[in-house]
Amino acid sequence: MSIDAHFHCWQLARGDYGWLTHALAPICRDVAVDDWQAQSAPHGVTGGVLVQAAPTEAETAFLLAQADAHPAVLGVVGWVDLAAADAPARIERLARQPRLKGLRPMLQDLPDAEWILQPALAPALRAMADCHLVLDALVKPVHLPHLLTLAGRHPALRIVIDHAGKPDMAAALWQPWADGMARLASQTNVFCKLSGLLTEAGPAPAPGAVRPWAAHVLACFGADRLVWGSDWPVLELAGSYGQWFAETRHLLAGLGPQARDAVMEGNARRLYRLPPASDT
Repeated sequence: MSIDAHFHCWQLARGDYGWLTHALAPICRDVAVDDWQAQSAPHGVTGGVLVQAAPTEAETAFLLAQADAHPAVLGVVGWVDLAAADAPARIERLARQPRLKGLRPMLQDLPDAEWILQPALAPALRAMADCHLVLDALVKPVHLPHLLTLAGRHPALRIVIDHAGKPDMAAALWQPWADGMARLASQTNVFCKLSGLLTEAGPAPAPGAVRPWAAHVLACFGADRLVWGSDWPVLELAGSYGQWFAETRHLLAGLGPQARDAVMEGNARRLYRLPPASDT
């Protein structure tokens, strides 16, 4: 039994996926929860966390509707304008919906790498912590020092780093990513998603290309703070669901059964406060 802690679905006609253009032809199509289940279920994935792909509250409502219609969607990570004057009230209102488990500002797309540290956002971040919502940090290596500062300012806010901090694997830039991730792991309680690495390795990566990078985050965060996700269908820019699942099995082969189960299921339930296995 596994949980996919990071997958997407979208309907292009909704019109708010500004990044999703025909330059990304393999994934520039409608994607439904049923399509994800067709990919994931053969590998024993029984549930997942549906993550936002557009910076609008309209998309958050769309994702929550998908969760209501599909029991396999155990939680949703949505979006709220954290800089809005009424952001705390918006967050509290959204958090009344039990399937909402987190929020994700698309930090990688913002011109200011320190955006998340501006004082105006502090009330929204406190509201997230009060509502037990996770901050999904969609970041690149340049953001890691600022994420370290953020975690220090808001110790009650649960944070997970998406896609292992998106190292520039295609250019083999080990630093400053490696040290940034090590500091976050040692100095905070932040979690890290084992997801997105095939895509960061470039199109059609060589077998084993992600292993040194994945081994680093496993060594830093340990099996108790690493959370597996597919990042499907973005994953298809580099490989298939089955390919990433098989690669993950290889990456975790040195762990004991309990530690592997934590990465593949238990940590996602703990991080996002998902229902226990007996209820899903």
